[in-house]
Amino acid sequence: MSNKKWHKTMNIFDEALIMANPPVVLEYPIPFPLKVIGLDEPDFEDFVIAIVRTHVPELLEENIMSKLSNGNKYRSVSLKFIAESRAQMDALYAELSSHKRILMIL
Repeated sequence: MSNKKWHKTMNIFDEALIMANPPVVLEYPIPFPLKVIGLDEPDFEDFVIAIVRTHVPELLEENIMSKLSNGNKYRSVSLKFIAESRAQMDALYAELSSHKRILMIL
């Protein structure tokens, strides 16, 4: 067995795959669904909504849905709103992901 390390280099097939699947570029404003998951704690829903409202003040109550997991351990908060810019979304994701109570953002 050789001691040489194997290095993958980009070949023509990799380049074709990249060209066939260009990165998605969102055009703002755009309707945006967001789901935030954490442990089911008494104020988790209000906690998530307060954070989102600092970045999306026009968030409507009818566009918020909260659901308890089958095992009653986790809660998801789903929100639908109009995202105005990439900067707005980056700031929202950064703040949400900075909290230990939030386990997942989809």
